[in-house]
Amino acid sequence: MFLESVRLALRSIARNKMRSLLTLLGVIIGVAAVIALLTIGGGAREQIRAEMAGQGSRLIFVFAGMVRDPASPAEIEVQPLTNEHLMNLDKSIGQHATIAAQAETRLRVSYGARGLSAQIRGVSESYFTLREWTLKRGRLLSPLEVASHAGTCVIGSKVAKALFGTENPIGARIRIGRPHCRVVGELAPKGASFAGEQDALALIPLGLFQTRISGRNELAQILINAPSEALVAPLKVRVAKEMRRLRRIAPGRNDDFQVDDMAEYMRQAGSIIGNVTAILGAIAAISLLVGGIGIMNIMLVSVTERTREIGIRMAIGARQRDILVQFLTEASVLSLLGGLIGIGLGLAIAWVVTAFMNVSFVPSLSAISAIAAVSVMIGVVFGFLPALRGARLDPIDALRHE
Repeated sequence: MFLESVRLALRSIARNKMRSLLTLLGVIIGVAAVIALLTIGGGAREQIRAEMAGQGSRLIFVFAGMVRDPASPAEIEVQPLTNEHLMNLDKSIGQHATIAAQAETRLRVSYGARGLSAQIRGVSESYFTLREWTLKRGRLLSPLEVASHAGTCVIGSKVAKALFGTENPIGARIRIGRPHCRVVGELAPKGASFAGEQDALALIPLGLFQTRISGRNELAQILINAPSEALVAPLKVRVAKEMRRLRRIAPGRNDDFQVDDMAEYMRQAGSIIGNVTAILGAIAAISLLVGGIGIMNIMLVSVTERTREIGIRMAIGARQRDILVQFLTEASVLSLLGGLIGIGLGLAIAWVVTAFMNVSFVPSLSAISAIAAVSVMIGVVFGFLPALRGARLDPIDALRHE
């Protein structure tokens, strides 16, 4: 019975191809928009997770921030991190983890008449152990160079291209603000990421940065690499306790620093993208309601056109339930066809957009299945009233209909 109803539904749709296609436009557009947004959002989420994981999934970040005094509504500017914090953390937990630090600013980097604005980052000895840098040529800063505050640097690919073009920069002396340094390495291109531009930078010894550029022993961040992911959470607690002791924060007072980890950043980024994608998807899904109204209208027209056919079927023994199932099946098949076409169109749009954005194309099978099911439900819900109207026709009046 069901297969016969499907066959009749397909025959009815085929008889009115243009009308059926116009009816499906609302469903097609709505499904395509939802599938495209969910797929693009999933690809962006996976791309950010991959980039963050590449930065180190076991990294813990310590940095100073703004603290709100419980006794005052105003925010109080806190003291920055210093070399003393770095040395004390290294003494207390250095045997359990790798600890490094960085200080940064933005300055003009020049070589002869060429120059550009770049991020200048002063790094401690263990910094390169924590970060998986890929070199295009040359080498990284040696422990001796970092310890002796040597005038050497490693530059990003954007800096190398702006200053040297296609020439080899290794061995050249460039100017960073006022001091000069000798280029010993060039990093491979990374491109932009969630953290911004990664190639317009220069890495120099932390001591050189503090003595010749900033003039202060302040740090922007302290980085700690846990031995395993299972030890990240307990190590964060230990670092927070040690930082409260070092900064002499009394019990009951708020921290004037933050201790975060890469996994938390990944969760936050995924949550933000997921929420934005869900909101946009919900907005796009409104057009599905428009498509459902279109299906209801065309089914009402179909019932009116086929009133005499309904009367004949009832006269030869069809029950109200049979008529109801027939028109519900027709509405569901019509809506499902629109959903399948919309899924294909949405995936095609997502593939083009993700290729243009250079993010992963990650279609969600669960989302596709759910959208297909929703398409059928739209047909059932919006086709019920026309189907009920057809099922309740009086057989005699239906046979008299012209």
